[in-house]
Amino acid sequence: MPEYKKAGYLTSGFKMFHLKDRDRREFSYHYHDFHKILILLGGDITYCVEGRTYDLVPGDIVLVSAGEVHRPMIRSECAYERMIIYISPSFLDGYRDSDYDLGLCLRQARICQSHVLRFDSSQVARLDHAVQALDKARDDNDYACSLHQKLLFLEFMIQLNRAALHHRVERIEDSPSDEKITAVLGYVNEHLTEDISIEALSARFYLSRYYLMHTFKVQTGYTIGSYISTKRLLLAREQILEGMPITEACYACGFKSYSAFSRAYKKSFGESPREFRQSLS
Repeated sequence: MPEYKKAGYLTSGFKMFHLKDRDRREFSYHYHDFHKILILLGGDITYCVEGRTYDLVPGDIVLVSAGEVHRPMIRSECAYERMIIYISPSFLDGYRDSDYDLGLCLRQARICQSHVLRFDSSQVARLDHAVQALDKARDDNDYACSLHQKLLFLEFMIQLNRAALHHRVERIEDSPSDEKITAVLGYVNEHLTEDISIEALSARFYLSRYYLMHTFKVQTGYTIGSYISTKRLLLAREQILEGMPITEACYACGFKSYSAFSRAYKKSFGESPREFRQSLS
């Protein structure tokens, strides 16, 4: 059984939340099939993304792309307060042109494996204003409120990308972790559609089978098999969304059996691949 699960649902282009947990609680590893931006407002938090850990301070922005497994760890009794924005990948792709790409900051975070941005003093005020306007807009019921929220969201994303492009942010380094497991994660994601076995990984990285399986689970919170399966399912879902035939997507993403793929897909997403295709039309 997988040790982590898909969490949250998104039925619109984006959705915002302002959350505050006063009681210390335990969060399990999870992932989304949409992007997530978290703005820390308060709390003593370590954030884990894809086997890497980051010690946050208020004002930090965490960028988590669709499919990346993550969780916060609360280190003290301080209230954990944050703003969260869920973003549909297809919605964000609609704002990608020769002149701009609002998903660039998320893509950079995934490629560089540096998921946390911390802003210098010249940029803090402008982003704070954009964040506060977004937060206030959640309760806006006035004329054209949905359009107003969309405009404020786009303004926030423009400012975020400008800061990242002009190097007005500090990319926070992750805490020391097992370099071998980090290398394994990178290899798996680069060769996701190929045949990947624990034995082959053990041999490639000169690790015993037990050490690899045990340390991977400790570092990431999930087994190698469930990690690979979920990443393949997310890739297949993306390819189906782009128009690839379901059976072709199944085998192109590394699955050996269509029936096994279909069962795993329904268990993960709550609908079969065919139901998903029908919902698109």
